[in-house]
Amino acid sequence: MPNIPVTTWSLEQTAPTDLLPAEPPEGDVRIRRAEVPSPEFSRYLYASVGGDIHWIDRLSWTYAQWREHLERPGVETWVAYDRGTPAGYVELAPQDDGVVEIAYFGLIPAFRGRRIGGHLLSYGAARAWDLADRWPGLTDTKRVWLHTCSKDGEHAMGNYQRRGFQLFDTKVEEEAKAPTPGPWPGAYPA
Repeated sequence: MPNIPVTTWSLEQTAPTDLLPAEPPEGDVRIRRAEVPSPEFSRYLYASVGGDIHWIDRLSWTYAQWREHLERPGVETWVAYDRGTPAGYVELAPQDDGVVEIAYFGLIPAFRGRRIGGHLLSYGAARAWDLADRWPGLTDTKRVWLHTCSKDGEHAMGNYQRRGFQLFDTKVEEEAKAPTPGPWPGAYPA
C-alpha cells in the first residue's frame, strides 16, 4: 500500500487555570473512573473508540502487557456513559516531573457529535491536574499534554483548543496506508 503523510500536533496546558471547561451535554451522561484494572475493558474501549481512526499500536498487546500498563501507579481510565452505555474514555498516564499525558481520548462513533466529547475532555483534563491527590507519592501536576493527528476526527483539534490546550509542536511523517481496523475486522467501511 502507498504511504500517506500524517501530521501530529502536540498540545499542552501549563496551569490548571488554562482549562476551559465545556458545558455538560443534555441527557444522562455520567463519567466514572474504572478503578479496577481490566485489560478486557480497556482493550474494548481502545478498539471501539479508535477502530475507525487507525489506532493500532496497542492491538497486538498481550493480556500481560495491558495489565502491566494499567497497574502502573497513576494510570487512570475515566469512562463516559450515556444512559449506562460506555460512550468513550480518557486515559491519563503520569510521566516524570509532574507531567501527565492524556494518552488516549475519544468517543465510540455512535456517540460523536452530541457534545459528550468536550465534556469528557474537560473532565479528563481536570482529573489530570488533580491526579496526585488520588495517588500519594506522585508529584503534583505541573503540565498536561496530549497529541492528536490528521487521522483523528475532524473536530479533535478544535475541541482541544476550545478546552485551553495550546499547540507546542507539529511533525509530519509518512506512514503506510492501512485499512481501518475497527473493533473487529470489517466493522467499518474502508
